Amino acid sequence: MTQNARPEKLRSASRWIYRGVWGVLVRWFRVPEHPPELPCLPGDSLESFRPAEGFLGYLKLQFWLGFAVLGGFGCFVWLAVLVASPVAGLVAALPLAALMATLAAAFYLAIHLRFDTTWYVMTGRSLRIRRGIWVIHETTITFENVQNVEIDQGPLQRWFGIADIRVDTAGGSQPQPGNQAATAAGGHRGLIEGVRDAARIRDLILVRLRSSRTAGLGDEHETDPIANFGWTPMQLAVLREIRDGALAIAGAPPSVDAASI
Repeated sequence: MTQNARPEKLRSASRWIYRGVWGVLVRWFRVPEHPPELPCLPGDSLESFRPAEGFLGYLKLQFWLGFAVLGGFGCFVWLAVLVASPVAGLVAALPLAALMATLAAAFYLAIHLRFDTTWYVMTGRSLRIRRGIWVIHETTITFENVQNVEIDQGPLQRWFGIADIRVDTAGGSQPQPGNQAATAAGGHRGLIEGVRDAARIRDLILVRLRSSRTAGLGDEHETDPIANFGWTPMQLAVLREIRDGALAIAGAPPSVDAASI
């Protein structure tokens, strides 16, 4: 067996195990496997998407960095116990290793579950976000209620080629700092995490926001059809003909000033 074939077999085995666990959890917790539904008008576009693959790598890197800190602390405690009492240190070595392996497997599984249960659906009028497996949070945001759309991208996110999009809506209480997931679930902020084409999605939201009947960024006068409406000379001529015909039928002279129409 070649050196490249062995890691590939390990990855295939891990994927097989994960799909089995995923299937069990889907049945137990009734987790939807398909994207959420969103009402769509005839002729309207509907786009369903999920976080990019780079988001999974980003979550894994965060996990391994945190696990390295936790593992280093655990090793330090074990060495201290070993120095103080060699027998106690040797006895505690196996349970400590089993505990660390269990925590690593649990958190690693949680990362994949978080990635696989996140969905975004967008139409011309609204956005729906769904995430979660134990508690499923589903948020719907109407574009005409949107106040602000921003892109957040840290150094690690730039490395993986991903970014987050924050969609803030009008009304409601102020979101709690540092609690973006809960805020998104409460409906005051929608958080689109780990997407590769963040600029395109942001611009698409802004275009659909401006095309709504009431815009949310203070540009109502730009989308008001009455304020921007003007009569053409041909339309005015037709209206005058209709006026004169109606007056002739009524037997009244056309006393209305033509300049008034």
